[in-house]
Amino acid sequence: MSDLAAPVSFAQADRPLGQSMRRGTAGRCPACGQGQLFTGYLKVKDSCPSCNEELHHHRADDGPAYVTIFIVSHLAGPLLLAVYIAYRPSTAFLLTLFCAGVTVLSLLLLPRIKGAWVALQWAKRMHGFGDGVEDRPAATDLQP
Repeated sequence: MSDLAAPVSFAQADRPLGQSMRRGTAGRCPACGQGQLFTGYLKVKDSCPSCNEELHHHRADDGPAYVTIFIVSHLAGPLLLAVYIAYRPSTAFLLTLFCAGVTVLSLLLLPRIKGAWVALQWAKRMHGFGDGVEDRPAATDLQP
């Protein structure tokens, strides 16, 4: 029986997932924690100004938006029901309050979730975040 797990070299060792995701959530480079991750609200820099780590490889796409919607809706739904049952406010008041709250919460969470998303990809060496040639499978690794 062959061993499917190839030995991992030092260059391929896992990067610290928790630490890099905390850095990404704070809007910092997942590699060094010093440089800014974003140039604007959601635009990721091509490289870190502190450590020159290339960040343009990320493939965040719609993932952070889906996670943001998931979190905000799971917080707002039960809260909406609780406020309605406890106080019975008017529809206009309830609609105004929750639309404003959901919008603010979404705008606060989205860049943090995107930073964590990019940091996750960096830590797991996804989408080109590897160290180069040693991260590519060798021809012998592809054979059954």
